[in-house]
Amino acid sequence: MHRIAPGSPSKLEIPAAGVSPLRVLKTLRKVEYAELIALFFVHAMGMGMWFVPLGSVLDSHGLQEIKAYAFATSALAAFISPLIFGAMADRHVSPVRVLRGLVIATGITMAFVAMTINAGWNQWLVLALIQLNALCMAPTFSLSTSIVFARLKSSQREFGRVRSSATLGWICGCWLISLLGADVSTLAFYVSAAAYLAVGAFTFVLPDVPPPKVIGQSTWRQRFGWDALALLKNRDHRVVFITAALFNVPLAAFYPYTPPQLTQLGFHHTAAWLSLGQFTEFIAMLSLAGLFLHWRLKWIFVAGLSFGVLRFAFCALNTPAWLVAGVLLHGCSYTLVYITSQIYLDERIDIAWRARAQALFALMTSGVGNLIGYLGTGWWFAASTGATGPRYPLFWMGLSATVGGVLLYFLVAYRGQKEKPSAA
Repeated sequence: MHRIAPGSPSKLEIPAAGVSPLRVLKTLRKVEYAELIALFFVHAMGMGMWFVPLGSVLDSHGLQEIKAYAFATSALAAFISPLIFGAMADRHVSPVRVLRGLVIATGITMAFVAMTINAGWNQWLVLALIQLNALCMAPTFSLSTSIVFARLKSSQREFGRVRSSATLGWICGCWLISLLGADVSTLAFYVSAAAYLAVGAFTFVLPDVPPPKVIGQSTWRQRFGWDALALLKNRDHRVVFITAALFNVPLAAFYPYTPPQLTQLGFHHTAAWLSLGQFTEFIAMLSLAGLFLHWRLKWIFVAGLSFGVLRFAFCALNTPAWLVAGVLLHGCSYTLVYITSQIYLDERIDIAWRARAQALFALMTSGVGNLIGYLGTGWWFAASTGATGPRYPLFWMGLSATVGGVLLYFLVAYRGQKEKPSAA
């Protein structure tokens, strides 16, 4: 699937005297790559500085009671925001403008969350502000993803390399938090808010590509993005969506429950240690183009789910070396399932549905998967905690078995039939 970036043809028609058109094309592609890399880098940096220290910050300010609910706010928001704003970006307003408004709102509400925690507000008011922040934040990364896909010629060859910049951004965000000594401080939220506002400022230099023209009057179903559910009628689409959602259920335990286990085993600066998973994620993303050339899509998914089984089994061994090994495998597993799913959607679904497809993916993973995951793993962690404290071997082995079940479902249900890109 080859796509020409919006705006490129007009710039290439009349190159400067004595300048090769091919050289102009290469220059434009370098500039374009730099823009997309910067967008993903800063955006993911902001996300990492919010999600990774969130649990530790709430614990240090006596807000343990709302920790599970605070993580679940992003899941609740994913049921509402992504489809609405994805439909808006596909039909009414440029995705760049939609992203701009949402990231600015995210930065402002995030700063308010930090202020209320420092001021000692009632915990349920703090939770309400975290939910408001989640409603603004939930659609932003799927919008950034759809903007990037729209400007790539081949998502299989190029997306992994560009998306790896988001991994580097997440790593740098985690390291910055640890360097600032903000692992348990609301300073992390202020720095994250600044990153989101920087993304908002950066959108002013991105090409403002209008959405496809809509013929006729839009229905309320289309305005709310519910027509994206038609994508689930296709068997393989449905299997990919469900597999990604189920995979996110045990994955939701990573950030709430790995830091206390690291601390118990004698590690400090937990945000930096967790970033080790992003190193292997970065390597896996750079390897995606080669994997797509030599492997069928089905076996890339299988490899990712298999790494997930091992990743939780290693954590269950509950020793410093095996826990770090589990954290390292997190990146391989995440990339080969999650990022491959996004590339699958871009390749197999019509471009007019691009933003809605990524929005539905966000709903299924960040919404359905994370909501069940945060609440379910919270219940399972409580059930796995005895009189002497958490029984991590039991906790992580239960999650390893869960990923094993997802792997069996995918092997049975996915057919991987070749087909032309379609809406549903």
